[in-house]
Amino acid sequence: MTVTLTSLSATIIFVIACLAGFQYRRVWKAEGPKWQLWLFGLIAAACLLIVGFMPVVP
Repeated sequence: MTVTLTSLSATIIFVIACLAGFQYRRVWKAEGPKWQLWLFGLIAAACLLIVGFMPVVP
């Protein structure tokens, strides 16, 4: 069984990664709580790994 992403789902996951990265930067510049840095950083990293390593079917 091969797991693939559609173009739409890959785009949505990428947008989530971008938003999480933006929130990470905002919390980092404000010197906010460390748990929020971890949360947004892990979300962004997971989304980018999914988009980067799963095949996309047009």
